[in-house]
Amino acid sequence: MTLDDELVRALQDDYKTAPISEQDKVMLDYVMQLTRDATRISQQDHERLRAAGFDDRGILQITLIASWFNYINRVADALGVGRD
Repeated sequence: MTLDDELVRALQDDYKTAPISEQDKVMLDYVMQLTRDATRISQQDHERLRAAGFDDRGILQITLIASWFNYINRVADALGVGRD
């Protein structure tokens, strides 16, 4: 969480050029792939996360959190939550 509006805008524009750590960029690359097509996640993706400093527990947590957000957003979209 951050109160830094400039950082939020940079992340919204393109996280790859935002002023965040390389570890965060690797994590977000993984989350983006998970969101787009989880069937394409490979052992290489997990190895890249490990090389960035994440252990198996961290990889599991990233996967669970991103998957839960994907799930709940799809449920909300399907039910029209937030639409007027």
